[in-house]
Amino acid sequence: MDVTAAEQRVQELHVILNKYSYEYYVIDQPSVPDAEYDRLLKELSDLEAEFPQLQTPDSPTQRVGGAVLDAFQKVRHDVPMLSLGNAFDEAGLRDFDRRVGQLIGSHDYSYVCELKIDGLAVSLKYENGLFVQGATRGDGTTGEDITANLKTIHSIPLRLKKPFTMEVRGEAFMPKQSFIALNAIRDERGEEPFANPRNAAAGSLRQLDPRNAASRNLDIFLYSIANPESIDVESHSEGLDMLDSLGFKTNKERRVCKTIEDVIQYVRDQSEKRASLPYDIDGIVIKVDSLSQQDELGYTAKSPRWATAYKFPAEEVVTKLIDIILSVGRTGVVTPTAVLQPVRVAGTTVGRASLHNEDLIREKDIRIGDMVVVKKAGDIIPEVVSVLTDRRSGEEKEFHMPTECPECESELVRLEEEVALRCINPQCPAQIREGMNHFVSRNAMNIDGLGEKVVAQLYREKLIKDVADLYSLKKEELIQLERMGEKSADNLLAAIELSKQNSLERLLFGLGIRHVGAKAAKTLAMEFGTMDRLKEASAEELTGIHEIGSKMADAVVQYFEQPEVSELIGKLRDAGVNMTYDGPVRMQEIEGDSPFAGKTIVLTGKLEQMTRNEVKERIEALGGNVTGSVSKKTDLVIAGAEAGSKLEKAEKLGVEVWDEQRLLDELTK
Repeated sequence: MDVTAAEQRVQELHVILNKYSYEYYVIDQPSVPDAEYDRLLKELSDLEAEFPQLQTPDSPTQRVGGAVLDAFQKVRHDVPMLSLGNAFDEAGLRDFDRRVGQLIGSHDYSYVCELKIDGLAVSLKYENGLFVQGATRGDGTTGEDITANLKTIHSIPLRLKKPFTMEVRGEAFMPKQSFIALNAIRDERGEEPFANPRNAAAGSLRQLDPRNAASRNLDIFLYSIANPESIDVESHSEGLDMLDSLGFKTNKERRVCKTIEDVIQYVRDQSEKRASLPYDIDGIVIKVDSLSQQDELGYTAKSPRWATAYKFPAEEVVTKLIDIILSVGRTGVVTPTAVLQPVRVAGTTVGRASLHNEDLIREKDIRIGDMVVVKKAGDIIPEVVSVLTDRRSGEEKEFHMPTECPECESELVRLEEEVALRCINPQCPAQIREGMNHFVSRNAMNIDGLGEKVVAQLYREKLIKDVADLYSLKKEELIQLERMGEKSADNLLAAIELSKQNSLERLLFGLGIRHVGAKAAKTLAMEFGTMDRLKEASAEELTGIHEIGSKMADAVVQYFEQPEVSELIGKLRDAGVNMTYDGPVRMQEIEGDSPFAGKTIVLTGKLEQMTRNEVKERIEALGGNVTGSVSKKTDLVIAGAEAGSKLEKAEKLGVEVWDEQRLLDELTK
């Protein structure tokens, strides 16, 4: 066979194999036996071996797993992968609906309800229809590139049915049957079985050898378009239908609900079906359907106001409370923890549970030696629900909180309006260690290799007294630590050095300023740009920023007024740690008159000269806000070729419309 004939046959095999794969893995309607698919796949593999130049990234042969990786590369998400707020009962759902109605100002809205798949959230990028990158959620801003492993999931199309450039989000999971089969194999090998399908899926997608991931039989459901402005849709439900038409696999159990009572009925229906599903779910996701109403509702510091996750009631078990121990957190709060006789709860073995504070222990009359009911709050955090007082023997002991810090023996205090006891000694070793653990954590400075045990060793050996000392560590000091070889020391020093380049928001979050979470840290970094400008900000300036309340503003001002904080920041600066924000340009820094500054802008149709992402970045750099749908709040619509319903809606609302040439003229002025 010559190369021309081989190329034609390869293209034919691509079409045939993609069709068979879609029928089998996406719509569950196989039209040929497995043996026929395998025969054609081998034919394609043989042709690519004979004519290597004919192998393409979207070839069906590329699903079997590529070269073994040394490590996963970090990937920064163009659109953050946010977490959702939670509702734990029907009253919580009605509260969510009440807030939505108040913010929209009417009841003219509907919801989309979807199963909350218990797996690993991932993001998939396509350029001109070709799958180019897949990443984990990570901390929501930065994930890990797991493209090779995601290619092994047959329900992920390597090429879309239309040449769209887009980013989509989904939940990769392990079906129950695959989980059972995998654990049977691990049991035969004498290996520890996975605790649940979620852990198995996450572990599979973080295999450095893609062939291992390929053997795990993972699946995926896509649940959203990260950049809906790239697709001409007006609602979330339309977006899901569009994903279906492009060849993605979505969950067909979804339902559009007109009222919150319809939502509650859907939750009840799915709760009954939960056990019979071929995959694990841990709740229901409820989203406002209209994209323009989603834009109107906006976001809190942590999550979208237009969505919530209903979490199923947790499984409850009985076990013995053996002891109550104390821990001191980075803010000085002393927390009691129950030591339990190990018991299986919701798929994992639990040996400890939080007791939160002394008031809770008194309220529930929890005593050492009690038989207690334990559950996982939100299926994640173990907690003691109640005490079985009728099973007491009389040997149980009451617990009393100490008056001194269990770590540094300083007097514990209870601040006004707080139920927790605190150690207010700033030199308390436990607070310093916990603060360091927070500083190096994934959402903060993200220093790989600095786990709690390493931090504890460094502090115990007096190699570090504060977080700035991390940047003066030497290799000869590190290799003296337990289980720290030369390669580990080199990797750790490289990770510490790399963290110096982090944008300001990571440093702010890592410093552990009270009431300042990751989202608020980014808001502050974007607003002020540099550490010096933020340090000089007044409470009035801070409260003038959207999403910064008076409590947070006071905490920020008080933090920077401390002399020891100025000294710490000086040490970090001297060590070369970045003190500026390096994200999108802030509007107040834009010089000259920008036609986009302060405006809400929608992109629609096909652009010829620039990609949508390029245009979005340019507009945001000039102070504009690019959203995915047209509403009364839209100031400008950029309409490319074949613009559809968004353009029609803009014209009806009287929104200003530019063509691509007008856009280019303004961008090149």
